[in-house]
Amino acid sequence: MPVLIREVERGSHAQKAGIKAGDVLVSIDGNAINDVLDYRFYVTSPHISLSLLRAGKGFRASIQKGEYDDIGLAFETYLMDRQHSCKNKCIFCFVDQMPKGMRESLYFKDDDSRMSFLFGNYITLTNLTQADIDRIIKMRISPVNISVHTTDPALRVEMMKNPKAASSLGYIRQLCEAGIKVNSQLVLVPGYNDGKALEQTLADLGMLYPNLQSIACVPVGLTKYREGLPELRLFDREGARETIEIIHRFAGAMEEKYGQRVAYPSDEFFLKAQMPIPGPEYYGDFDQLEDGVGVLALLKDEFVQALAMDDAQQVTGECTCITGQAAYPLLCELAQAAMGRHPGLEIHVQPVDNRFFGESITVAGLVTGQDILEQMQGRIKGRVLLPAVMLRHERDRFLDDVTLEDLEEKLGARVQLVENDGWMLYDAMTGRTDG
Repeated sequence: MPVLIREVERGSHAQKAGIKAGDVLVSIDGNAINDVLDYRFYVTSPHISLSLLRAGKGFRASIQKGEYDDIGLAFETYLMDRQHSCKNKCIFCFVDQMPKGMRESLYFKDDDSRMSFLFGNYITLTNLTQADIDRIIKMRISPVNISVHTTDPALRVEMMKNPKAASSLGYIRQLCEAGIKVNSQLVLVPGYNDGKALEQTLADLGMLYPNLQSIACVPVGLTKYREGLPELRLFDREGARETIEIIHRFAGAMEEKYGQRVAYPSDEFFLKAQMPIPGPEYYGDFDQLEDGVGVLALLKDEFVQALAMDDAQQVTGECTCITGQAAYPLLCELAQAAMGRHPGLEIHVQPVDNRFFGESITVAGLVTGQDILEQMQGRIKGRVLLPAVMLRHERDRFLDDVTLEDLEEKLGARVQLVENDGWMLYDAMTGRTDG
């Protein structure tokens, strides 16, 4: 599929070769260019020959460059193609549990292998063909992040409501046997893929080690907007503890055999089980942070390191840290540690109940602006520290379209966004950073 060139960087290899904005890229070294993966793979050679169209007429351009050097072309979209959407109807899909009237982008179900490579998104494999798998193997795209959920073909079809959910399981083995690294995700639903089903899934995936390098186990999240959807239940304390025990038995056996735990419960499982979050040594290389595995442990470890290295004079000031219910106990602990080091500090930690999606949703990333406004009026003291993850990528608005500017105006306080980093959190609490 020929791709329109939107822009050519001044002074770039492409400009020097005579390529212009509006030209159409057809192939590189005879290989058709359909999307960003084709482009990035074939453009790496030190000498490339490009086939292009200008006003419908074909021409060629040759470029000599350093290996992996960019040649200076920009396209209409970063994928050079439309984004591939999900064809499943998973019983636990969070998008299906969104209320009406939100911005359109929040209803898009991504299931795009290119996004897995570029941004670490998880894919189900159900919309891929054998040709797609062959291309991933040829290009050595690694790691690939896969939402597995279960290795039982019939159960996977039942949970994902897609007949291809069964046959696509075979792609995982193909990728691993070809040397492609895979991170896997299991969204666990009580009564479906927990218990014995989970034990079998872990055993099946464990056989693909070491190329199946990690397994993140995450409890299902349910909002209050489930009209017309399958009736599901959340993990209770006992169910969460039983699930953690299953994961730990498997992980212990893998650690004894290979020196790696491989499978990890998410932080949310430990919170639901009312069990302590393990220390940072438990999580190895923290391969599954994006899935909420080890986030709290890493945050605490970084914060403690920052505290230990603080040899500055006493600092003073006052701030309010707003967070979700899940991180509230840890934030209180860290705030107490900072105030112990600097008695002149006053740090107030305020948790927000998620009334928008339902109070069973406790993570900071799903807290909305309207919930903050409704619950924090009159409770703000000093600067406001807010997890940056509460806002979209552009860092300008919440899920419910309340803007950061609106929040500051209505709270009557300046808001400082803090990334999920213990060093940055410590500096923000102590007033060393205010941007």
